[in-house]
Amino acid sequence: MHACTSTILINWFIKQQIIPMKYLIRFCVFFLLSISYTNAQTNFTVTGVVADSSGLPLIGAIVKISDGTAGTATDNNGAFKLTLPQGRYTLVISYFGYQEQQKTINVNKNLVVTITMEEDILSSEVIEITDKAPNENVTDTKMGATQITVEEIKTLPALFGEVDIVKNIQTLPGVQVAGDGNTGLYVRGGGADQNLIVVDEAPVYNASHLFGIFSIFNADAVKSAELYKAGIPSQYGGRLSSLLDVKMRDGDSKKFKATGGIGIIASRLTLEGPFAKGKGTFIVSGRRSYADLFLLLSSNPDTRKNKLYFYDLNGKINYQFNKNNSLYISSYYGKDKFKFGGLFGMGWGNFTFTANWNHIFSDKVFLNTIYTHSEYKFDLGIDQGAIAFNFGTGITENSVKQDYQYIPSVRHQLHLGWSVSQREYNPGKFTPSAETSIFAETVLPRYHSLEGALFASNKQKLTENLTLDYGLRLNMFNNVGTGTVYNYNGDPVTGTKIDSTVYGRGDIINTFWGLEPRIAARYLLDEQSSVKAGFNRNYQYIHQISNSLAPVPFDVWVPSTNYFKPEAVNQYSVGYFRNLKDNTYETSVEGYYKTYTNSIDYIDNANLLLNPQIETQAYIGKAWSYGAEFYVKKKKGRLTGWVSYTLSWSYKQIPGINDGKKYFAGYDRRHNLNVIASYKISDRVTFGGQFVFGTGRPIGLPTGGGYAIDYFWLGVYPERNSYRLPSYHRLDLSITIDQRKKEGRRWEGSWSFSIYNLYGFAHINPWTVVAQTNKDTGNKEYVAIYFPAPIPSVTYNFKF
Repeated sequence: MHACTSTILINWFIKQQIIPMKYLIRFCVFFLLSISYTNAQTNFTVTGVVADSSGLPLIGAIVKISDGTAGTATDNNGAFKLTLPQGRYTLVISYFGYQEQQKTINVNKNLVVTITMEEDILSSEVIEITDKAPNENVTDTKMGATQITVEEIKTLPALFGEVDIVKNIQTLPGVQVAGDGNTGLYVRGGGADQNLIVVDEAPVYNASHLFGIFSIFNADAVKSAELYKAGIPSQYGGRLSSLLDVKMRDGDSKKFKATGGIGIIASRLTLEGPFAKGKGTFIVSGRRSYADLFLLLSSNPDTRKNKLYFYDLNGKINYQFNKNNSLYISSYYGKDKFKFGGLFGMGWGNFTFTANWNHIFSDKVFLNTIYTHSEYKFDLGIDQGAIAFNFGTGITENSVKQDYQYIPSVRHQLHLGWSVSQREYNPGKFTPSAETSIFAETVLPRYHSLEGALFASNKQKLTENLTLDYGLRLNMFNNVGTGTVYNYNGDPVTGTKIDSTVYGRGDIINTFWGLEPRIAARYLLDEQSSVKAGFNRNYQYIHQISNSLAPVPFDVWVPSTNYFKPEAVNQYSVGYFRNLKDNTYETSVEGYYKTYTNSIDYIDNANLLLNPQIETQAYIGKAWSYGAEFYVKKKKGRLTGWVSYTLSWSYKQIPGINDGKKYFAGYDRRHNLNVIASYKISDRVTFGGQFVFGTGRPIGLPTGGGYAIDYFWLGVYPERNSYRLPSYHRLDLSITIDQRKKEGRRWEGSWSFSIYNLYGFAHINPWTVVAQTNKDTGNKEYVAIYFPAPIPSVTYNFKF
């Protein structure tokens, strides 16, 4: 069935003349030749899992042959694979904070081994839980990629006491932030909608809670998060800037556990353990904020009607049927609710579902078959007499992907596969909610699309020093009916509508395709240093309609159409990586240059809400960005942390905007500095600090002329993004105190005290600046909107 499905897809691409037969043959021959040579002697595969005493997999444990001839690191499931000639070997398994293990094996057939690591009590004062091999940043072909584990950030300052992986990813080089409380990622000159965020393979369309104060990722339920700024694996596509791959934790396979925390703003609880006689594990994690409960204490009856809270729930089940077949099912549901005075309210939320079946065909061939479902919905309402209304928008996606992994020899790791995604877009439904409402119902037609892809990649070790990681992704995107396409006399913005074309259900409205080559090379200078270079092309076929960087999730998604062509980016990158003092320090310098085509930007005072002709509000042109990133990370000792600095430029040049001259993109920041530190004062006390500095981002402000509506000024913009906000900087501090441990007591607790933006009373970091008319004087004025600070918090964390 798998082969049949792949054949149908390939035949479809050929019949549609999307890719000529001669190029497909050349591509297949190239891949076959690249893996055609193998060693003359017989090789066998040793596979296994490295776990701690509770059965939890250890990510990044080192597994090597005692003579150093072969080695690898465990993946996100604690699994490893080694291909070895026939013979007798001693495996050496090491993981920081655990006792080194040795295991002698006789390789005369394919073997499966299980390694259990015991904690090294003597080194418990400096235990560091790492996610990779000690020098993997040097030896791997990955560049522009960083992985962070929850354990790595739990001692750092947290806003309102909540550990947040996204907030810490924002401190990495090449990642810009729009302002306080914003969970959007602006990566190497790209917009927040140009990042593919997946949770156990399911895409997430909005990752914020409480207007960006928190992200949707509950730290107790997350295993790791890896950000790719370049070199995105070929099995992922559909976004221009980055991939944020979030993995949820598996439940404990040995015993039942509970973990949680009680804070002044939110609390959380996680339950996990085994079932089905050890064949399966489960984990359930829930979280809720309760700021609205404090409002009930107010003496003002209107204040008691206000609501501002979020909740979310994570669940995951793993089950192993036999040694060749396993299944995990993962799901997330979260919701935000805001209501003011019983009159105005809004809400938004995500739902994801993943079913992943892993099948082992042989010791060299593995298959993941993945189904995902994702929903994002936003609603807004006013319940106030003549202006009472409800508004809703959202997007739904269903996807199926098969990813084959083939390891023919120690020099090759081959990925092959295909994926199909179906989406439904709700650009907006506006309905009156009271008989006295002056509004009429407005329902925009829904869009539908079908996206398919074929992908292949090969990680190939050419010599002991040179390794290549190259691949190709072929995308096909169809905008399908029902739908209406408007035709214009000239450009949609300046021309006039002359007629329209109506498409029936299932009719193909547009077909787009794109070929995405991706290649990375690593050359080892010595065991502690390397140089890397890479190129990748990415296409994006869906667009977020928004001209604001504010954290309110008031966004609409639409597919590529006749007028909104697919956006594309070419990225060139180069870097130097070096570790110092026995891998205690990781250092890197990376440079990048990116060019964008079909970049979208909106006209001044654009009308984006409930506009069936959204193409009349936007122009399309080009964009480019470039910069240098510097990174130093200390991994061992009582003092750990990292320093990142980014020097970058981001420009756009779009006919019809800014008189056709180039201008700064709204998320351009010249300088961006982050200093993150954690110091272990004693066995029980850890101190954390974080300093952030960034050049103010550019904004556009209206000048004279124009007109006011409800005190908001719609004016004339002499130049696009010609002003800059003040420089952004803040200092956060925290201290974590662990409860004394007693022999035989299962309960463990800790107190975390933190303060966000320590000197916020003396320095304001505005989100944005808006122009409005003063109600008293009638004069135009600029008003800064900012996040109140400083903000102290306290949280009690526990587990048993």
